[in-house]
Amino acid sequence: MPAKARSTNGSNKAKEKHFVEVLQLDVPHGRRGKHKDIVTDILDDLETLSAGSAIRIPLKDLSASKEKIRAALSRACQQKGIKVVTSSDADYLYVWPSAKAPAANRKLIG
Repeated sequence: MPAKARSTNGSNKAKEKHFVEVLQLDVPHGRRGKHKDIVTDILDDLETLSAGSAIRIPLKDLSASKEKIRAALSRACQQKGIKVVTSSDADYLYVWPSAKAPAANRKLIG
């Protein structure tokens, strides 16, 4: 049975709540999106990447399109305040830290 809530219109008649009340401290903050695992792996690899190198990710191994992975990576990079550049060909997605403005065929994200 739903919990009773006190009426706000001044009457003593109790009003039923539709949902359970929880403390804000018990509410999870952040989200675990569909692409969290691949994005976390990319960000982890970026931390240990040698200068002048890029990460090469096979497109066939991605659980979603490269556009969706790029979008998820962009959101994560914005949250962390880092900038990365991505590029791709028919078989791979490439990611590396941004050192300066990207060339015309590359996408700066973050």
